[in-house]
Amino acid sequence: MSASAPPLLLAPMEGLLDFVLRDVLTRVGGVDRCVSEFIRITGSLLPDKVFLRYIPELHNGGRTLSGVPVRAQLLGSDPVSMAENAARLAELGPEGIDLNFGCPAKTVNRHGGGAALLREPERIAAVVAAVRRAVPARLPVSAKMRLGYDDARLALDCAQAMQDGGACELVVHARTKADGYRPPAYWEQIPAICAAVRIPVVANGEIWTVADALRCRAVSGCGALMLGRGIVADPGLALAIRAVDAGRPDAPPLPWEALPPHIARFWRLVCEDLDPRQRAGRLKQWLNLLRRRYPQAEAAFQQVRVLTDQRTITEWVESLTRGDRGPAAPAA
Repeated sequence: MSASAPPLLLAPMEGLLDFVLRDVLTRVGGVDRCVSEFIRITGSLLPDKVFLRYIPELHNGGRTLSGVPVRAQLLGSDPVSMAENAARLAELGPEGIDLNFGCPAKTVNRHGGGAALLREPERIAAVVAAVRRAVPARLPVSAKMRLGYDDARLALDCAQAMQDGGACELVVHARTKADGYRPPAYWEQIPAICAAVRIPVVANGEIWTVADALRCRAVSGCGALMLGRGIVADPGLALAIRAVDAGRPDAPPLPWEALPPHIARFWRLVCEDLDPRQRAGRLKQWLNLLRRRYPQAEAAFQQVRVLTDQRTITEWVESLTRGDRGPAAPAA
């Protein structure tokens, strides 16, 4: 990245963009910083093993194995519990701490967490301030929000509450909780938030292509972007945006032929670290998203989607790295 290029962040996505994909996607390149999936704080002081399970990069100085820093994300609504857990987490050496005010999950919102707090700016300010006081001054504390819960009427109040509480950066997912993940993302509502705060603002939501990234920058007024499902579907997306930033708009995209080693590493990490019941599903989930970008992923997905046995899938992955067509799927 050049000194003048705005940062590109890797989004957290529960059940999708975890430490396994953080490792793989940061190896591809172009990402400046990651954020972990949220760690839910409900009242108890979590042991170190919980933080390390979500963020194994803490064993590596708070960075992925390719050297990209990881900011740990906490989700909760009680200032005291959030502060106590943030202090314990800070001792483990994350790059920073991020606070989640955007999760739309019903179970989270029912207990007053995530996007539910967007109805109460004063509580947001209290949570951010408590965490900011609890961790060393050198440690960044940032926040992520949606435009609102049912609507965006309190968006500016919430953004200012995060800033006033001590957040040093704000990521705006340009949809409300009610919008969920349905397109479009309302990038045009971000400039008012930028004008209302003095801290850097990062735009997030519906950035699937380089053209989307450029359009988002133009509409939102934000140079910095957070990439989520778009970079999972196109692992070369950050590199392609970087090429445009460097004045190389005609740089070739990441070819499908570059992906098999990354898919193999992904599968190996999944088999090493995830529950056996989750392994096949995680590979199918990624291949399903890759179909948006790569026609070759369609055939790969169709081969794998009927497989459940780990050994058979491992043989398929090995055949993919050799350039074979892959083993035939068993008859239904």
